[in-house]
Amino acid sequence: MEKNQKYVPLRRCMACNEQKEKKDLLRIVRNKEGILEIDLSGKKNGRGAYICKKEECLNKIKKTKRLEKVLNINIDEQFYESIRGVIIG
Repeated sequence: MEKNQKYVPLRRCMACNEQKEKKDLLRIVRNKEGILEIDLSGKKNGRGAYICKKEECLNKIKKTKRLEKVLNINIDEQFYESIRGVIIG
């Protein structure tokens, strides 16, 4: 990396397994109290998981319950719908 290039953090989508820039992904966080949040800033404390801002990726993690396994928490339908609302805009 050249000296004048800025470091760009990369993260991997847990649904499609593609590596993308952190700002292009949606972060889901489980904090110490066990509360799930959609982290639009990317800086909240807690265990985080990243997914693409595509409905296909959301449907995949919902079907396979991958998000529940990674964050070790049960997730209800309403939270998935709030994620869908953020993705759709």
